[in-house]
Amino acid sequence: MLSGIRAALADPDPLALLGLVSTLITSLEPEPALGRQPDPELPTLEELVATFLDIDRPETSALLAGIAGLAGDEVLRHRVRREIGARGHVLPRWLVELPASQATGPVVRLRHVLGDGENLLFGVRLPGGAELALATYVDHNLGTLVKDGFVSPEPVQQVLDDMAAATDDPDVTVTDLDPADARAMITEAFELGRITVPPIETDTWPACRPLLRWAVGLLPEGGTGYLRPEWPDDARQALAVRFLASPFGAGLDDADSRSLLESLLWFGCDYGPGDPLRWSPVTVEILLTDWIPRKIAADVDYLAQAPGLLRAFIRFAHAESGIRTELTEQTLAAVDVWEPAYQRTIRSPRPQGPLALLARLGALDPEGPWPVPHDVLLGYDPVDQLAEAVGGRAALDALDGTPLPDEAFDWDMVPGDVRPLVGRVRELADGACTELLDIELRTAARRLLARVAAADPDLFRRRSRPESTAAAVCWIVATANHLFRDRRLTVKQLTSWFGVTGSPSSPARALLKAIGVEPDGWAYGDGHLGSPDYLTGDHRAGMVAARDRLRDRPS
Repeated sequence: MLSGIRAALADPDPLALLGLVSTLITSLEPEPALGRQPDPELPTLEELVATFLDIDRPETSALLAGIAGLAGDEVLRHRVRREIGARGHVLPRWLVELPASQATGPVVRLRHVLGDGENLLFGVRLPGGAELALATYVDHNLGTLVKDGFVSPEPVQQVLDDMAAATDDPDVTVTDLDPADARAMITEAFELGRITVPPIETDTWPACRPLLRWAVGLLPEGGTGYLRPEWPDDARQALAVRFLASPFGAGLDDADSRSLLESLLWFGCDYGPGDPLRWSPVTVEILLTDWIPRKIAADVDYLAQAPGLLRAFIRFAHAESGIRTELTEQTLAAVDVWEPAYQRTIRSPRPQGPLALLARLGALDPEGPWPVPHDVLLGYDPVDQLAEAVGGRAALDALDGTPLPDEAFDWDMVPGDVRPLVGRVRELADGACTELLDIELRTAARRLLARVAAADPDLFRRRSRPESTAAAVCWIVATANHLFRDRRLTVKQLTSWFGVTGSPSSPARALLKAIGVEPDGWAYGDGHLGSPDYLTGDHRAGMVAARDRLRDRPS
C-alpha cells in the first residue's frame, strides 16, 4: 500500500491519489443494506486511520489527509490536520488544503429523449488550480438511482467539448442545471442506490463514490431533487381516449384492450421515468420480461394480447411526443425480440400478484414448484401482515389511533455502568426527534433505546460513537412509521443532523437483534418492530383503517 501511495504522490495528477483513497474508503465501508460486508480480514476504516496515526511516514500522512478530506468527518479532519502539522512532512498543497476546494461550472444535465437515464456533470477546482470533471449517471428505469460515475482530470467544459466532438447525437440534450438542484438530485440517487439489491458495480462504481460524494458536498444546499411527472387519473383517461380514437388504436376498443391499456399506462406513469409517451427498448424489456408476467394475474388468452397493444401504443405515444422514426423502430424491434420469451413465460408456472410478492419476501420459493397448492392460495391473508407488525391478531384487534404520550426515559432496567453512554445517546436522539420528527417519535425512540440497553447492555460497553447509535435508533423508529417510504424525511437529512456518514442500517442491526427483531428485512428501508409501542397515533390509525377495509373486502 505504501508503495502505491508513493507512486500516487509522485504523479502530478491529483486524481491518482484521490482515486486510490476513494477506492480504499469504498472497500472498507460497511454496506449491509446491499447484502455486502467488507472483507473480515480487512480492518475497518477507523482502525486503519488509527494505525496510520501511529506510523510517522510521508505516505501515511498523505493517506490520512486524503481520507480526512473525502470521508466528511469534521472531527477526523481536525485530528489529522494537527497530526500532519506536528509531523512536518511536505505534502502537495492541493492535498493539505483539500477542504478549500470549490465546485465549478458549468453544471449540466445530459438527457436522452427516451428518458432511460441521464448524466449530471460538474467540476471541482482544487487548491493550486488543478481541475476535475465529475459525472454521475442516474438510471430512471431502476428507480432513479446512481448506476455509474467517473472522474476525469480536466475541466468540465473540456470534457463537454470532447464529448461534443466525439459524437453528434441528435437524441441527447445538454441543459444547464442549478448547482443546488444537482446536489439534491445526486444525493437522492446516491441514497436509493445504497439500499438497492443486488448492488450495482461497474469498472468505476462504487470505487469513485466517496470522491463523488465529497465533490457533491461542495455544491450549494437548498435545491430541489427529482420531481416525478404527475399523471392524475383524469389525465390518464384522456390519454387513453386519444389513443383509442386515433388511427393507431383502430380495432382495439374492446374490454380486454382497454383493461390492458390501463395496465400499460400504470406502468408508464408510475414506473421508470414516469412518462407514458416515451418508450425505449429497455422499458419494453422490463415490461415484457418481468413486470406484466409478475404483476398481472390473469389468464393466458388475456395476457397474450399485450405485445400487439404495446406496439400500437408505442407508435401513438412516439407520434404524440415527436420521437424520431429511427428510435420508434428500435423500440418496436425490442417488442419483436422479447415477445417469444414473454409468450413462453405467461404459459409457464410462475408466481403472480400476491404470490410474487410473497416469493420476493422469501415466504415462498420463487423457483417453484408451481402452481402453488390451492390451500396456500386460500391461506394468504394481507391482514396477517398487519398483525405481524403489531404483535399478533389480538394486538391488531385492540389497535387504535391514540397518540403516543410525552414519556420520560425509563432508566429502571439500564445497568449503571452503561448509563453515561446511554444518556448521551438519549440526548442526541431527543435532539433529532425534537428538530426533525415529533414528540411521539421521541417517545418511541426513548422506549426503543431503554429496551435495547436493558436487553443487551454489552452493546454500550463496546467502542462506538454515540452519534451513530442515536442515528440508528431514530432510523429504526422512522422506518417503522414509514417516514422514509412516505417521503416525509430522507435518510440524508437524518444522518446529516448527527454528522455521520454511511447508512444507519449497519449499527441498527445489533439494536434490532437485541429486542428480538430480525434485521434482514430492514435493508430495504421498510420494517416493523412487532409492537404498537413504537408507532405514532397517525400510523396506527392508518393501520386500523387498512385492517377494517381488508376485513370488509369481498371474500
